Amino acid sequence: MTGLHALHVIGGMAWNAYFAGPGSKLFHTNRQWLTDRVEHSGLFWHFVDLIWIFLFPVFYLL
Repeated sequence: MTGLHALHVIGGMAWNAYFAGPGSKLFHTNRQWLTDRVEHSGLFWHFVDLIWIFLFPVFYLL
């Protein structure tokens, strides 16, 4: 489970890094598309954290 979580975190970091770097040029061409993608990446990041908050106690503390 820890490895699966690490893969999701690395994927989320790569996704966010893309929009902070090369994907930021979309701000000038298509602002709505960029805003939606950044919002979805933030929701994904929080979803992974929320799942981990519940999985950690269940698998490691019980």
